[in-house]
Amino acid sequence: MAPLPQISEAEYEVMKIVWKHAPVSTNEITERLTAVTDWSPKTVQTLIKRLVNKGALTYEKQSRVFVYTPLVKEQEYVNEESSSFLKRFYNGDITAMLSAYIEDDRLSEADIASLRSLLSNSSRKGGR
Repeated sequence: MAPLPQISEAEYEVMKIVWKHAPVSTNEITERLTAVTDWSPKTVQTLIKRLVNKGALTYEKQSRVFVYTPLVKEQEYVNEESSSFLKRFYNGDITAMLSAYIEDDRLSEADIASLRSLLSNSSRKGGR
């Protein structure tokens, strides 16, 4: 499997729009992002172009409009980023990460209940 492209935080915002609405035109991406950011249309177009150059997006021209679709799957990207974060900050030890979050009160009771449920369901399925 080829390595995933490095995507900046700003580029990630573009990717979230494309993942959710693909195939999506330049104008649609621009409208959605300028509504929730202070970015100019030119900035959005630059980010789109970078993502095409990195191989994260592809496009086709439909009459006079460019329409974009992702070349990178959202779940694949999120999994890779999560794994990198875990390795970088916690030496790949998820228990250490969860302990740090619990000790710093960064997990609510609802978060903890949700994790218990996930772990319980995973153990019933045989886990890993």
